[in-house]
Amino acid sequence: MFLTGLTMLCAAPAHSTPGVSAPRHKPSAGKDGPSLLKRSQPGLFPERMPAERTPTRTQSGTHTIATGNTLWDIAQRTLGSGMQWDSVYAINQHTIEDAARRHGYTSSDQGHWIFPGTRLALPQPERALTQPSSRFEPAPCPTTYGPLKDTRCGFLVVPENRAHPSMRTLRLAVALVSSASPRPHRDPIVFLTGGPGADALGNISELTDAGLNHDRDLVVLSQRGTYSSQRPLTCPEIDQFYADRVHLLYDAPSTGDRYAQAAARCHERLTAQGLHPAAYNTSENAADLADLRKVLGIREWNVLSHSYGTQLALTYMRMFPQGIRSVTVDGVVPPSEATPGWTWSSMRESFDNIVSACAAQPSCRQRYPDIGATFLRMVRQLEAKPVTTYATVPQVGKVKVVLDGGALLNWLVRASHAPDDFPLAVDELAHGHPGRIAEQWASAWIPGSQGMFAHGFSLSVWCSEWVPFETPGEQLAKGQRAFPELPRTVLAQAPQLPFLRQACQQWNVPKAPDSIRAVTRSSIPTLAISGSFDAQTGAQWGRFVARTLSRSTVVTLAGVAHGTFDNPCGAKVITSFFDNPDNPDTRCVSSVKPPTFIIGSEGAGTRD
Repeated sequence: MFLTGLTMLCAAPAHSTPGVSAPRHKPSAGKDGPSLLKRSQPGLFPERMPAERTPTRTQSGTHTIATGNTLWDIAQRTLGSGMQWDSVYAINQHTIEDAARRHGYTSSDQGHWIFPGTRLALPQPERALTQPSSRFEPAPCPTTYGPLKDTRCGFLVVPENRAHPSMRTLRLAVALVSSASPRPHRDPIVFLTGGPGADALGNISELTDAGLNHDRDLVVLSQRGTYSSQRPLTCPEIDQFYADRVHLLYDAPSTGDRYAQAAARCHERLTAQGLHPAAYNTSENAADLADLRKVLGIREWNVLSHSYGTQLALTYMRMFPQGIRSVTVDGVVPPSEATPGWTWSSMRESFDNIVSACAAQPSCRQRYPDIGATFLRMVRQLEAKPVTTYATVPQVGKVKVVLDGGALLNWLVRASHAPDDFPLAVDELAHGHPGRIAEQWASAWIPGSQGMFAHGFSLSVWCSEWVPFETPGEQLAKGQRAFPELPRTVLAQAPQLPFLRQACQQWNVPKAPDSIRAVTRSSIPTLAISGSFDAQTGAQWGRFVARTLSRSTVVTLAGVAHGTFDNPCGAKVITSFFDNPDNPDTRCVSSVKPPTFIIGSEGAGTRD
């Protein structure tokens, strides 16, 4: 899943890893053309896991660019940290730009284009970097989510902060799930889950039930900071806040204060334990993936990503394209666009598509002819006069629920996943019976997997990579464009991320470098697959990222919400894409239809 509760800084090269991708309009390049990556041959999971070698200098003080080099690679091999790529560019800017112009480019695009034979000076570090080698350590599989059959497990050991590699290491849980086929393809699938903050090991049963390991092994990494890995950034304080929020006004400033206080308590507890929240970010996450492929001895793999995992996948493609055969982004989060206010467009797209689907079904259209207008009217009405009611939640019992406009609007996210009763629930609410919506809203937050979701990792990403790149005014303007019908108090809080700016003031991580927002430009075959009802990462964003991915296929499944990989057609398209990245079988897409909506009796309103 994507955002918290619904499972829910280091520099990176601009645009894509320098020296790898080809531009849309590229001058002819012979043997002196830009350094381009050559695909390696696929490999099997090894019986023995080779360790990553410690980076070494090629020649003191200088490096001559060779075919296949990128500035990230050069910094990694010569300085011990790829995070210093921008330092290499900075002291060689004139040399790199002159080389680009000689080869027919107007610029190098900040080191995106580099050319074999160019000699670079290397910055001199204040002290030698003694980065520990990343390695894989076999270990028993965890049983948190039940027994894992035909699976080998272990830990990827990596530096917590590659910019300061002498600091502690992290142990990230890895599950290697065997293919159901006795003769699997030699290029496995690595799965990147969302959140940010969800534990990917919890998705294994969904992946195998969907048949995604039918003829390929699966590599499942519990990202840094998540539950199955060492030093998770879990926040029971925030879990408790979300449970309590059911009883509170969603849009009230006092509710925002309680969220910020919960974030402050979690931050204080984690930093007292010696953790450094700033090291838990997408750039380090991408570097973990690059290390994982190498230490497992996998020459080439396919990336399957979902939700925040797509932000990670697109960053990974840009920073470390080596060894990536193909990429699926399912429920797309573009790194260049993601901000709190960015979520408004997905909410509106989902809302419009659900309302249109009702209008396309004669019985729904006849019974609920103005369901969209009714919903928006009820958001305004509840914001002006909130409703307090009670709902029965499984395993908990009767709980108090407060519904204001913000709560109802955000209930739409839950409704997008099970939309068949959306018109009925809204109609019941309009007739004075909020019970169905109250029960669904409360059940989304109580009970939960308290202490298991890594809210701290969510905040580390959002507060460094999203929030600083948008002003409050810009955030509000996006809400006003999406829902001009709604009051300012509702629009002031981004969908699913209310009062995030206040929480970020307490989380206290630095703004990420501007390069984290770079557009991914790549010729790696990519499938952008989305659901038309996705209120979290709208289908429009799959089309958006495909514009700069020259070998991309865009698929939208009608009536599917956030996440398509566990949909029968979605799984079929994805596995077909991995088999044939340039020509996947998408014939089932036309047969996927929105669900049939439940029709209540005239004057509905039997639930309390």
